[in-house]
Amino acid sequence: MWSHRAWPGHGLPPHERLRDYAARCTAVEGNTTFYATPARQTVANWAEQTDPDFRFVLKLPKTVTHERRLTDVDAPLRAFLDAIEPLGPRADTLWIQLPGSFGPADVATLGRFLRRLPTTHRYAVEVRHPAFFTDTATAAGLEAVLAAVAAEWIPFDTTAFFASPPTSDAERDAWTKKPRLPLRTTALTDRPIVRYLGRDATERTVEGWQRWVDLTVGWLREGRSPTMFVHTPDNADAPTLARRFHDEIRARVPELAPLPEPIPVEPLTLF
Repeated sequence: MWSHRAWPGHGLPPHERLRDYAARCTAVEGNTTFYATPARQTVANWAEQTDPDFRFVLKLPKTVTHERRLTDVDAPLRAFLDAIEPLGPRADTLWIQLPGSFGPADVATLGRFLRRLPTTHRYAVEVRHPAFFTDTATAAGLEAVLAAVAAEWIPFDTTAFFASPPTSDAERDAWTKKPRLPLRTTALTDRPIVRYLGRDATERTVEGWQRWVDLTVGWLREGRSPTMFVHTPDNADAPTLARRFHDEIRARVPELAPLPEPIPVEPLTLF
């Protein structure tokens, strides 16, 4: 995502764009790893462009989560773990996003899968089956499985986005693709991760994240280290909005370190 056409780093050579992103934010969603396991050298290049404390939240390949549904996945999982090894501590959390059809009957499979994972990484699970959000016993069962291996439950908050009908092409496209699920705000570990989807209008996005400002401030005061990912339908302003969210938190938690100040991107020239 650090190569988004609308972001400042897009004007840089491809091998410099992640470095520019990491000069603006301190974590990134590794969504491309869902579609294919990257080459080890590609991952080594990512490591070279980021400081050791930069955080990648990398999504497991769809072969593991969607096609084989966590069963008989030793070979693709081993290939993925080997590929991301050059990141070292930057591979902060491995993100297990499960399909909407992965429901309560599959929780035992998830538990077996989680127990077999190496303890060298943290893990976080994103579920999209409605029962996990509407049935208390089902939610408790999933929480117990996650707690047994200190894994987090990632909420994807789309409630602000779906609060009113779409008003642009980007919003209409997201309207058909994003999950519409009840809000979840409970952190299970000391490293909660939140995905938040706003609207095209900045004021609507900011209004919708106020609950997360309150929760994040509370988590920090409890000694937790949360990670917040801010999305909009086209993601054009996502880095700027992420920095604004961070500024709102620092206004209430002044001891929180500021984000790095980016160096302005110079246009490409021939000389």
